[in-house]
Amino acid sequence: MSAFLYRLSRFFFVFLLITGSGISAFGGGKDAQASGEELNVSDLIIHHVLDDHVWHFADGMVLNLPVIVWSKERGLDIFSSARFFDENHNLVPYNGYRLDHGDIYLESTNAKVLDLSITKNVGMLFINATLLLLVFTAVGKAYKRNPTGAPKGLQSFVEPVVLFIRDEIARPNIGAKYERYLPYLLTLFFFILFGNLIGLMPGAGNMTGNIAVTLVLAVFTFFFTNLSGNRHYWGHIFWTPGLPFLMRLIILPVEIVGIFTKPISLMVRLFVAITAGHIVLLCLIVLTFVFASYWVGFASTLIVLFISLIEILVAGIQAYVFTLFSALYIGQAVAEHEHH
Repeated sequence: MSAFLYRLSRFFFVFLLITGSGISAFGGGKDAQASGEELNVSDLIIHHVLDDHVWHFADGMVLNLPVIVWSKERGLDIFSSARFFDENHNLVPYNGYRLDHGDIYLESTNAKVLDLSITKNVGMLFINATLLLLVFTAVGKAYKRNPTGAPKGLQSFVEPVVLFIRDEIARPNIGAKYERYLPYLLTLFFFILFGNLIGLMPGAGNMTGNIAVTLVLAVFTFFFTNLSGNRHYWGHIFWTPGLPFLMRLIILPVEIVGIFTKPISLMVRLFVAITAGHIVLLCLIVLTFVFASYWVGFASTLIVLFISLIEILVAGIQAYVFTLFSALYIGQAVAEHEHH
């Protein structure tokens, strides 16, 4: 019975995902048919994947987010993103500003302003951070109440993951100094995991599929790695031991480039994996409206169900991979070497 309820809950989860992601596509299809225009699939998919100043859940369900802009000409301005749209939801200028493909410009000079707005992905960051605080505050209080007892509730989910990160990622890859970096690795893992999973929910933003977010995470790993580097680490980079002089000159630029390619690989891997998953799901959903067929809709729904289950697995794998490579890079920086 429990297995049946588990499968049933998964089915409803994916059903909500399909309806949440596809309902606006359906509305777009109806609007296009009514106006005699073709449904622009690429624009529709990109609109759902990219960041936006408006949080569009479904037709008639729109959250207008606050716009915060600054420019030398006009200073600081704060207003609702609803000001950029008329009654028919067409883009219009407002108070000397115009919104164009997610960027805000001054109408007078056509110069881009400094955009500090609370966009959809920023909202997802707040939601993710709040959820992390609530979960781990509750777990911390539970350990204070019962420090030696068996874990219960959220503890039973969090404790095995924490032990896994400690025993299978931090300790083997960093070594004796792993405890210094364990809080960062745990924060990194749970932040990416929660962000990936929340991003699969209906109407959610593509937070971990935003390259700005993955860039910041990679920059943190970059600084943790290089600020922790000991003399052996920097010695291997600038004067690789055991090589002839000419070979050292050849290897030197390669090692310097490698300092930056490591975090870049972390940034791109997470961004591509999550964004690609969202695009595949949306492409399958849109097929229903492109072919206007119930049979295509039924087939695409089954495939979306299967891929959504894979995406849940990918959410955990990508969090694990990012944390693993971060630990590996830090371990290389703090490792002590003996040369004979």
